Amino acid sequence: MKAVFLDRDGTVIVDQGYLSDPEGVVLMDGAVDALRRLHAAGFGLVFLSNQSGIGRGLMTAEQSDAVHRRTLDLLETEGVPVLASYICPHAPWDRCECRKPSTVLVERAAREHAIEFRGSFMIGDKKTDVDMGKEAGCRTVLYATGDTKDNLGASPDYRSDSWLEIADWILAG
Repeated sequence: MKAVFLDRDGTVIVDQGYLSDPEGVVLMDGAVDALRRLHAAGFGLVFLSNQSGIGRGLMTAEQSDAVHRRTLDLLETEGVPVLASYICPHAPWDRCECRKPSTVLVERAAREHAIEFRGSFMIGDKKTDVDMGKEAGCRTVLYATGDTKDNLGASPDYRSDSWLEIADWILAG
């Protein structure tokens, strides 16, 4: 199976800091249509997300889960089924094994869902997303309008701030 691995905050939903209220979930413009097209083309959609707000004590795991559940519900309502989600709840200083750019979560997803990295893509708004995708052997997309402290030095295969353009690029092969 081929997949599109997705960062969540700042990529699929609007990044609002350490979001702990599910009512604050807002999908990015164009994400639904693009993800629907990618799913229809046979890609499994898999979230890979660092949620350090839990490890930082800024939200509980239950609050984080409620935000993620709301994201999944909004996508499902729009006809975008998500195959799986993998979350790292640790703070950066915890030195865990699962925090992006580590490939632990993406490798777990591949094992559990028979995903082949060749033919798969990673889309995210940070250098850590791009680095993880490259290390795993995926083609990478940086969802960004310009340079930020979080994406400086990223070298994705493609860069755009348009979900339509990203879907077109992926589907063009």
